Amino acid sequence: MSPPDDVPGSGTTPRVGLRAATTLNMLSMIGAGPFLTIPLIVGSMHGPPSLLAWIAGALVALADGVVWAELGAALPRSGGGYRYLLEAYGSRGPGRLMSFLFLWQTVIAFPLTMASGAVGFAHYLQYLVPSLGPWQMKGLAAFVCLLSAALVYRRIDRVGRWGTAFGALVFVAIGWVILEGVLHGRLEAVRVPEGAWQLSSGSFWAGFGAATLYSVYDYLGYNNICSYAGEVQRPAATIPRSIVLSVLLVAALYLAMNVSILSAMPWQEAASSQYVVSEFIARLRPGAAATIMTWLILLTIFAGLFAGMCATSRIPYAAAADGHFFPAFARLHPSGRFPSFSVAFAGVASAVACLLELDTLIAALVSIYVVIGALPIIGAVTALRRRPDIVRPFSMWWYPLPGLAAAAGWIAILVTSGVWYIAAGFGLLAIGVASYLWRARRAGEWPFAEIRGAA
Repeated sequence: MSPPDDVPGSGTTPRVGLRAATTLNMLSMIGAGPFLTIPLIVGSMHGPPSLLAWIAGALVALADGVVWAELGAALPRSGGGYRYLLEAYGSRGPGRLMSFLFLWQTVIAFPLTMASGAVGFAHYLQYLVPSLGPWQMKGLAAFVCLLSAALVYRRIDRVGRWGTAFGALVFVAIGWVILEGVLHGRLEAVRVPEGAWQLSSGSFWAGFGAATLYSVYDYLGYNNICSYAGEVQRPAATIPRSIVLSVLLVAALYLAMNVSILSAMPWQEAASSQYVVSEFIARLRPGAAATIMTWLILLTIFAGLFAGMCATSRIPYAAAADGHFFPAFARLHPSGRFPSFSVAFAGVASAVACLLELDTLIAALVSIYVVIGALPIIGAVTALRRRPDIVRPFSMWWYPLPGLAAAAGWIAILVTSGVWYIAAGFGLLAIGVASYLWRARRAGEWPFAEIRGAA
């Protein structure tokens, strides 16, 4: 069953243009990530070589981004990966299983993503309020998730205006860091120390792998536009452009910000800092400057939560509207015509996930996404190209090299995450398959529909 004509994506709701779509993508990508992970990445690579991890993360994101760009331009309807897997692998065949698993990982991994940003928010607020205890910080993080869901609980055009306003604050915060590096930094401090490139050393590759896992986490969000593609103006052009632009722009901002910090702050201090950006500003601008920067960081983190909540809440809605997920997620607000239940669920589930620690949240969500989400999506491009009825307004450059590069990068990152997180990813995959088979048997769907037909 297809959604009725008056639901998001049908053409009668307000639309998001290239500027708003790119801004929302960038907000989702930046969020809390760099403010939390810069010390982890610098420490893993022992100083300036950490820039290599940011470049590697950008390459994985760009390669994977053009995969999503081709799929999004060919199937410009809300639902993102769920929609692509369903169509690519067959809506009456294995596509049912693949799309269900994508929903499965979305419902599990998305709250982890939002919670990691909210925990980062509480972490930086502790710089301003040192007396905050562990449980107070968890409660604050949960409240931030609920507040961001409340702001997303409105029409998509109004969400786009909020995104533009938040985007200005994000660029002020990062621009300030870059400017301080230009004014006070020394480029010789960013030089790679002699002997740092010991490629035959196992410790180098272990550090590089760990640093790249964190940097890729910081880039996640470039594909968020695909989740609400049905609400985008000229999606065949806007989706590919917004994905590529957001990756390139965020990569440039990340590299410039890291060069600025490393040029004006000893890398050993950066690696051990709990509030690296705030302490970077305090080092250069004594007084109230660090407090102002911390407030900008808090707004930046909240902006990322806002953008991510907006995009991902559309995925279970699209599946439920098709009759492939729990019916409650298909509910639309009577006047705003946005997925009301899905937004509310995203806020509550994210708030609950705030009980976990930050490093657990990051490693778990990346592992789950790679196993159940990223690798099947890469295969969907090849499967969809075999269908002559699908028009592809955008084709990835040098096919299939970007897909192969993305797959290699994701597998390397998965291996780096650790045995327990890999086991958790495959364990959730097995539970997801079992859940689908139980549901499919009750509903008479693939593969049980074929068995019944044969009988």
